[in-house]
Amino acid sequence: MEGSKFIERPGIWHEQKLEAQERIMALQFGQVDRRLERIEALIEGLERRLWMTVYGVVAVILTQAVQSILQFAPKGGH
Repeated sequence: MEGSKFIERPGIWHEQKLEAQERIMALQFGQVDRRLERIEALIEGLERRLWMTVYGVVAVILTQAVQSILQFAPKGGH
């Protein structure tokens, strides 16, 4: 007489449940990992833009400082 494998091996249900949970957790961690990678890429892009803005502002300030120095510098000649 053929019986159920769950009756023959009572621990199989527990083993299969643990395996299923492990597979689900692996998928969830994979999804979280991919999301974190996307977030890191976005942050790197924002960081690059922020530094370009900082460099641009510094360049404008330095340009204005040089212009004002040249404006008040004594004129060459005699």
